[in-house]
Amino acid sequence: MYANTMKNNFISAFGAFLCISFLAYLNSFDESNLWLIPPFGASMVLVMAVHESPLAHPKNILFGHILSALSGVFVFSVLGFSFLSVGLAVGLAIFLMMATQTVHPPAGANPIIAVLGAKGIGFVLMPVAAGASFIVLFAIIYNKLLNRKYFTFKDWRGTSE
Repeated sequence: MYANTMKNNFISAFGAFLCISFLAYLNSFDESNLWLIPPFGASMVLVMAVHESPLAHPKNILFGHILSALSGVFVFSVLGFSFLSVGLAVGLAIFLMMATQTVHPPAGANPIIAVLGAKGIGFVLMPVAAGASFIVLFAIIYNKLLNRKYFTFKDWRGTSE
C-alpha cells in the first residue's frame, strides 16, 4: 500500500513538474508574452493530486480561469483600482463560476492579478486561456498514458461512457 501511495505521489509531482516547466520554458522566450501565472501551480495540484475531483474537470479549469480573468478585466476597466474593485472582481468571479458550474478555486486569484496589474482583455487570452488550455491537454494526455481516471464524459442519460 505504501509503495502505491509513493508511486502515485511521484507520478503526480513529476507531471506537475513537466507541465509547469514547459510553460516556464515557453515564458522564457519573450517576457512580454506571459505563459505562466501563479494560479496555474494550484491548478496543477488539482489535475495531478486530486484528478478525480470535479474541481479538476477540464471545463472547470478552462472556464473557471477565463471567467475569473474576465471578471477582473471588466471590473478594472469600469472602476479602476481600489480595494473595493479587487473585492468586487473576486466576488463576480465566484458568482460566475458558480452560475456556470465551473468552480475552479485556483482561478479565484485571476481577478486579483487582473486588477492589481491593470490588465486588459489580452490577459484573458494570454496567458489565461492559452495556459489553461495547455494544462487541460497535458492533464488529459498524462493521466491517460498512466491509466489514471481523470474525467469521464456523460451521455445524455447521465451514465458514463
